[in-house]
Amino acid sequence: KFNIGKSIKNRPKDIRKRESIGHWELDTVVSSRGKSKACLSTFVERKSRYLIAQVMDNRKSTTFNLHCFKAFEHISNKLIKTFTVDRGKEFAGYNEIEKRLNIDVYFADPYSSWQRGTNENTNGLLREYFPKKQDLTEIKPSLIRDKALILNQRPRKCLNWKSPFEVYFNISLHLT
Repeated sequence: KFNIGKSIKNRPKDIRKRESIGHWELDTVVSSRGKSKACLSTFVERKSRYLIAQVMDNRKSTTFNLHCFKAFEHISNKLIKTFTVDRGKEFAGYNEIEKRLNIDVYFADPYSSWQRGTNENTNGLLREYFPKKQDLTEIKPSLIRDKALILNQRPRKCLNWKSPFEVYFNISLHLT
């Protein structure tokens, strides 16, 4: 256990409305318990539903932080405003993330997955390619990138039939 940082209750209300880009939900996707220590790290932008996903060797907070910094190394600071996470052990190093990226990390309430519904839904879409029974150590990084690209190019009803890629890059190109 670790001391939880900022509660989602203190997150600015406009984030819930998805009016601006740069607010991300983070999570990990694990294979069936006990089968593998490997997991996927997922980062989903709330407004556009744009996904970044990577294979991680384990769920240690130090490993997660390294993957987080790698995921956002080529993204403008203007497009990284807040992160919302659950209370998993992989987020215990959130202080380092806040300092290094100069953002706020908000924690959802326990057993309240709907508070990070964008990420939970996207993880469900990833499960179409990587079922729970699959050993995630077998996944090549190029395969997870390919599947993320497919999901980022899939038109979504909630985006007026635009793809996450179209929404994210149309907005972000104007902000950079």
